[in-house]
Amino acid sequence: MYKYKASKETGAKSWVFQRITGLALVVFMIGHYILMHYQPESGKTYEAVLYRMQFSWYRIIDLTFVTLGIYHGFNGLWGIFRDYDMKPWLKITIISIILIAGLAFLVWGYNIIFSIPYIN
Repeated sequence: MYKYKASKETGAKSWVFQRITGLALVVFMIGHYILMHYQPESGKTYEAVLYRMQFSWYRIIDLTFVTLGIYHGFNGLWGIFRDYDMKPWLKITIISIILIAGLAFLVWGYNIIFSIPYIN
């Protein structure tokens, strides 16, 4: 028989955030594509990237891009696992691995962006 699940257990919020981050990532990817491939003067050399990263708004865009991408990817991965009927210990193990890996990649991405020096 069907058992009612409260909205906390259905993954509805996760589904909505997955759609929102997906749309935001499409916007960021279009912007990235235009900047990197349709403006030859923007350059792809180390000096060009270093010059761009002198502007705080560009760092904020990159930090947002990294955060949205990691959330979207790992939330999607968890959504795949959530479809299966798992034992509680397996659920906890998988979500723990996903959270630790997601946080590790987030810290790694932030570290790379913050390690680029300001020249001014």
